[in-house]
Amino acid sequence: MASLAASIAKVGSNTLLSRILGFVRDLIVARLFGADAGTDAFFVAFKIPNFMRRLFAEGAFSMAFVPVLNEYKTQRGFPALKRFVDDVAGTLGAILFVITALGVLGAPILVLIFAPGFASDPDKQLLAADMLRLTFPYLLFISLTALAGGILNTYDRFGVPAFTPVLLNLSLIGCALWLAPQMERPIMALAWGVLIAGIAQLLFQLPFLHQLRLLPRPRLSPRDEGVRRIVKLMIPALFGVSVTQISLLIDTLLASFLATGSISWLYYSDRLMEFPLGILGVALGTVILPKLSRQHAAASPEAFSETLDWALRWVLLLGLPAAVGLFVLSGPMIATLFYSGEFTAYDVLMAERSLMAYSLGLMAFLGIKVLAPGFYSRQDMKTPVKIAVVAMLTNIVFNLILMFPLGHAGLALATIIAASVNALLLLIGLLKQGIYRPLPGWWLLLAKGLIASLAMGVALWLLSGPTPFWTVWSFHDRLIRLIGLILIGGLCYLLLALALGIRPRHLFRMNPITTDHAA
Repeated sequence: MASLAASIAKVGSNTLLSRILGFVRDLIVARLFGADAGTDAFFVAFKIPNFMRRLFAEGAFSMAFVPVLNEYKTQRGFPALKRFVDDVAGTLGAILFVITALGVLGAPILVLIFAPGFASDPDKQLLAADMLRLTFPYLLFISLTALAGGILNTYDRFGVPAFTPVLLNLSLIGCALWLAPQMERPIMALAWGVLIAGIAQLLFQLPFLHQLRLLPRPRLSPRDEGVRRIVKLMIPALFGVSVTQISLLIDTLLASFLATGSISWLYYSDRLMEFPLGILGVALGTVILPKLSRQHAAASPEAFSETLDWALRWVLLLGLPAAVGLFVLSGPMIATLFYSGEFTAYDVLMAERSLMAYSLGLMAFLGIKVLAPGFYSRQDMKTPVKIAVVAMLTNIVFNLILMFPLGHAGLALATIIAASVNALLLLIGLLKQGIYRPLPGWWLLLAKGLIASLAMGVALWLLSGPTPFWTVWSFHDRLIRLIGLILIGGLCYLLLALALGIRPRHLFRMNPITTDHAA
């Protein structure tokens, strides 16, 4: 487990850098452009290719590609592996090129599909379509980047793919600061930033593939056995692995009918929720999928179950305090990062509501990152699809119930309910099939983690004060206070956890119970 923990630390540290730069990016965008029709249009134009990236590239494709790639690597030798990579790169590239061309040509139609509420504002609709023509090719480049990242992760080169998103944030920051003032429509600079970032991210990974002698020579081979297996696995995975992204997209679609600014409020609160989810959830999902695939290929069910157990302990002991802290500090975080002349005190209060709702589902989102690979690494796509159908129907029902009385916050809450249903059913499925067998001591560990997290939350609530106070202070004062609260909260949780008997072995050892039966 030490090697896996080191890999998580490597991925997590690079993801942390990306998230920090992402906050700088969002801070700059909020301060320069605020939360108005222009930002609503950009977030829709960016969300469409970004949604498809998560759906195809980092979602279904990665879940289908990595297990098959591991099988070729383990059982078929390097020449067959290289041919497989070439065939997949050529076929995927050709498909993506066609999809990208259709997306650029059909940009106005896509805007109406994904944000039908824009139909009542022709200027906003036209602006979103113009930006989508620039942002949609991002799907082509970032999907090929995901292909490269899957290969690197299979060879335990986790750091390079984890660093790649940094380039997106740098590109958007640069375009917002230096390109926007030169343009007739400044918000268009952000769309150019997305396109530039896609190209840069792909080029960045190519030298590292060359080091592995796996730089693809693309070959169109749709009839290749490996390619056909990936397609067969991808079709059900398209829905199953991406229910969370579909739920977030439904939020955007329905929010287009709500008050102006609703899409932006949801975006900024989602970005803050993605901070701990990205650092811990992405790291766990990235690291354990190749590990589980190898253990399944080697017919090691006990090791497979212990790896899942180990990852879920990370979700409990680090994800739970993060969720509590995010809930309590929702207002201070929004105010500190985004409050300005353009992003008003009213915007802070609105974004705070949706962030509080999102924080309630952080554990569910993290759980999905761990539990879904438990099925996909075994090339079982049917079970997650059935579960995703239930979760999706749940999301739609609660969206319609909650969006009218609670507005955009109701949409966020419906997404959380759906994600919780998804995670719970995934866990039940793994338990019923005997794939995951929890190690002893889970209930006591859960109680200890819950007590420490809630105590930390009470302390932060008493110290933070009402959100309106935070909009009175200067940015410097807000930042110092927020950093101080986060440090106090982290120290409080650490001391309470240690006092309750939680030890590093609960995170770093495969089976900590062997040395502590009371855990």
